[in-house]
Amino acid sequence: MYKIYINKTLITLKDAQPLRPPKTGELIARYAGKVKHLHNFVDLAEKGGKYTRITLYHEDYEKLRKDFKGLFTIIEAGGGLVTNEFNEILFIFRRGHWDLPKGKLEKYETKKDAALREVEEETGIRNLVLGKKICITNHVYKNKSGKRHIKKSYWYHMRAPKMGLIPQIEEDITEAKWMTMESFNSRERVVYSSITKVLDKYVRKVSKAAVKAKLVSEMMNKLGE
Repeated sequence: MYKIYINKTLITLKDAQPLRPPKTGELIARYAGKVKHLHNFVDLAEKGGKYTRITLYHEDYEKLRKDFKGLFTIIEAGGGLVTNEFNEILFIFRRGHWDLPKGKLEKYETKKDAALREVEEETGIRNLVLGKKICITNHVYKNKSGKRHIKKSYWYHMRAPKMGLIPQIEEDITEAKWMTMESFNSRERVVYSSITKVLDKYVRKVSKAAVKAKLVSEMMNKLGE
């Protein structure tokens, strides 16, 4: 299965027809084997509005995946979800959207090194400590000439002490700000769907770790009784 975001629409590629009816706002269709049909689905996703999910399937999954990815130039990127000692997350505001710092890999650069470098460059932060990988996201964007690209982003958790931030204006970042998830969710904000996925993955991992720590603590207390 392959998932990719085009604006606010999630496209999923599968090897078989889902054994369920379409969800609200979802289109399920079989790939007929003609690449021009894939262009139509991409155009539909870019326009948005009617569908928030498009699920495409074909018995030859590798052909479907190859044909779909052949529509784009693939760019690899590294990004970071940075937290401080107050459990605040480092957000940036770029081109009308709240985002997390990220950027494409340079030649011979590792994904982890790219993620650290981009976070430092885009926010001015220092003393980053790299943590575990959170997830991988795929989303489509158009460059200035209108050519479509898939940005495959590798996301890592990072830690840093709270400090002043310097948004990278030349990259259209107008604000860099520390916020807790409660504060971030306290008002309606424009956020890319792929970024929402990263935040959700991180929150779930933190919650799972907290539950595990609580169980261990309770077990140790019982053993000490």
